[in-house]
This record gives sequence, C-alpha cells and structure tokens, in this order.
Amino acid sequence: MAVTVKFFAGFREATEKKQESIEGVNDVTSLLDELVRRFGKKLAERLYSSDTRELRKTVNILVNGRRLDFLQKLNTPLKDGALVAIFPPVAGG
Repeated sequence: MAVTVKFFAGFREATEKKQESIEGVNDVTSLLDELVRRFGKKLAERLYSSDTRELRKTVNILVNGRRLDFLQKLNTPLKDGALVAIFPPVAGG
C-alpha cells in the first residue's frame, strides 16, 4: 500500500522534496511518524509544537482534497493510492 505525500512551502524546504511515496502506513498519525523518521528534526519542528507532540494549528493537511478537520483528524485512515498534501496557512485577499 502506497500513499503519495505532496509538500508545499516550508515543508518542501524541510524535506527538500516536492513529493514522497510512503508505504506501510494506515492512518495520518503513522504517516507523520514515518515522515519525521525519514526527514528528521527540521520537519518535526514545522509539524509539532516544541513543548508537546501536538500538531501545530498552522499546519494544514488534506487527504484526497479534504481537510483533516472534516475527517477523523489524525486518526483518518489512509487507503492505497491516497494523496496527502501538507502545507502552511493560506491567506488571500
């Protein structure tokens, strides 16, 4: 089972990749754990609050085009072929 992760802005800088294929993950939590294992502290600092392991409120994650807030948050299951996008806040005017 493979999931494709697309990185934007600072997350792209932290990973030095536009996208990555990840195998063997079944939900968003296990995906984030694997990404931190692969890309280290630089990515972890962008994802999580420094004093806790809570996802920063400024992190936006979409699974197949839908925000985690409208799914099962970090427990959202990932199926084979899922597309996950990780990016900072987006503002417009």
